[in-house]
Amino acid sequence: MFKKILVANRGEIAIRIIRACKEMNIKTVAVYSEADRESLHVHYADESICIGAPAPNKSYLDIKSIISAALVTGADAIHPGYGFLSENSKLVDICNMHGIKFIGPKKEHIERMGDKSEARKTMIEAGVPVVPGSEEATNEFEKAFEVAESIGYPVIIKASSGGGGRGMRIVHNSEEFKDSFNTAKTESKNAFGDDSMYVEKFIERPRHIEYQILADEYGNIVHLGDRDCSMQRRNQKMIEESPSSVVSDELREKMGASAIKAAKAVNYVNAGTVEFLLDEDGKYYFIEMNTRVQVEHPVTEMVTRVDIIKKQIEIASGKKLDLRQDDIVLNGHAIECRINAENPEFNFRACPGYIEDLIIPGGNETRVDTFIYSGYTIPSNYDSMIGKLIVWAPNRIEAIEKMKRALEEFWVIGIDNNIEFQISLLENEKFIKDEIYTSFIEKEVLASYFKN
Repeated sequence: MFKKILVANRGEIAIRIIRACKEMNIKTVAVYSEADRESLHVHYADESICIGAPAPNKSYLDIKSIISAALVTGADAIHPGYGFLSENSKLVDICNMHGIKFIGPKKEHIERMGDKSEARKTMIEAGVPVVPGSEEATNEFEKAFEVAESIGYPVIIKASSGGGGRGMRIVHNSEEFKDSFNTAKTESKNAFGDDSMYVEKFIERPRHIEYQILADEYGNIVHLGDRDCSMQRRNQKMIEESPSSVVSDELREKMGASAIKAAKAVNYVNAGTVEFLLDEDGKYYFIEMNTRVQVEHPVTEMVTRVDIIKKQIEIASGKKLDLRQDDIVLNGHAIECRINAENPEFNFRACPGYIEDLIIPGGNETRVDTFIYSGYTIPSNYDSMIGKLIVWAPNRIEAIEKMKRALEEFWVIGIDNNIEFQISLLENEKFIKDEIYTSFIEKEVLASYFKN
């Protein structure tokens, strides 16, 4: 087992990893930018080291600084969390060169599954259902247009190296295609340094269903059930649940088997997430595999009682997975709401600043993952998410009521936040009936919310 792990991240996920390490008697090193000097993860770790200026490319994205910090402090492993360098194959390479263990998948897994066109090709070969569309990525309009015409509209244009909704456009007819393609291509080039695109059939009103995977170095793979991440705004998840109430036991077994087949197709190791779109007819399609821990991993932990971060660390240390598929039982229902420092009434404008006071909700089966505290100043350099509120209950309706109660107890005074907006989502009749889909918030919530 590792003696010391450097956490190459910040915020709530850094604290989450540090807590798991402490419970495993592993020393931790926190890295921080100058803007994060007073962040909670810096105080929770056994050691901390400043790695640069506030800008991410001069700190949390600076591989040289992170490796230097690991070498100086004697860390024998690095946990990247999510975002930043978590899916950077170059970091894995350099870790290997210096004898530092990267707590995550191998370089080839990140590269193969990070390239959406390559991942798609791999899934087709493995017999995992994929959305009809491009066989390979292209930056040529004529080739992309030919695919769109052959599969029929509406289609979605996606950046091959994309994520977070960037480099993505929905096109409803041939007249719109050229402008949308060029815009998405430019956006992708600016965001990812890659303007290769691919085209897929756009699935109307889909659900976003994902499967958590754990795989060890000895070929043992299990999935920890499904998460429903359909409540999104601009392709950014807002509310996540486990399990999905629209997935039957039969379908769950079938999708889970496809998720494991996807992981086996690349001999995957460590934690990962296989994501699917589920259409209104119950057909599902692979969309991507995330080769890291997800923001929403706590809902899976709540219904399975499996600590995903600890399993990541154990697998990376060479330990054999001590779970079989029959051991995984989904008990009850869990919901997670992302708490953001933003103002929904001003187009969800980010609102960093000084927290005058903070009241964290409590109660049975109520969990808060956050890095903020009373008197803390949220920096303006990073993502607006300041925490996650997770609840568990025996069923979905009780979980919704518990989440509403917990949100009402959650006070973040001094900055604008989305807590009231999250409550309004939970009170939406269609959400309660679980009649939602990935663009539900834009199409059926925002207009009436702002009207009120």
